[in-house]
Amino acid sequence: MKRTIVKRRRIAKTALRPYALEVFARLKREYPDARTELDYETPLQLVIATILSAQCTDRRVNMVTPLLFRTFPTAASLADAPPEKLEEIIRSTGFFRNKTKSLIGLGKALVERHNGEVPDSMDALVKLPGVGRKTANVILGNAFSKNEGIVVDTHVARLSLRLGLTKEVDPVRIEQDLMPLFPREDWALLSHLLIFHGRRVCEARRPKCEICVLKDICPSSTV
Repeated sequence: MKRTIVKRRRIAKTALRPYALEVFARLKREYPDARTELDYETPLQLVIATILSAQCTDRRVNMVTPLLFRTFPTAASLADAPPEKLEEIIRSTGFFRNKTKSLIGLGKALVERHNGEVPDSMDALVKLPGVGRKTANVILGNAFSKNEGIVVDTHVARLSLRLGLTKEVDPVRIEQDLMPLFPREDWALLSHLLIFHGRRVCEARRPKCEICVLKDICPSSTV
């Protein structure tokens, strides 16, 4: 059987921003409830959940965090957590030993540097154990409604390439390409929209182009 090769269409540089805004508008209509799918009530809970979500599904994290939040409700209690007890609670999220070290380190750093409170600046957040730029963007955008950058996870990276919004593969460079294309106030929502679409339609192995709301404008569409 002869294999069908779909040639990716190119988007002119001058048309890229209007195209990006159209992508955003369509996804916003498609997913009006787009948000982080991690359950949390406080900035501390969101930091903890985001650290646990590395190499783990949000659904699994949400199964673990209710007990975790009840057992260690504050930064101080997290700082003093017995490692073996914390490991047992978060074991099913994977890489639980490294995550335990990060969480205890996080608790200690918050107590020592920030009076037990999660800071609301990029510079302070990225200095915390277990917190990189991506996690800091999650915290700032969702817990503090501050758009300092765009969260680039595997879904955002994959869709940004497929949609022709970037040619980069490095998350930091992808973020740099995306930021000028969208209004700053939409950066947090953009990530949620791309993640929702990546999980529901534009899957890694087989994108469901036939039901995609972007199928007539996406340069990677197979229909």
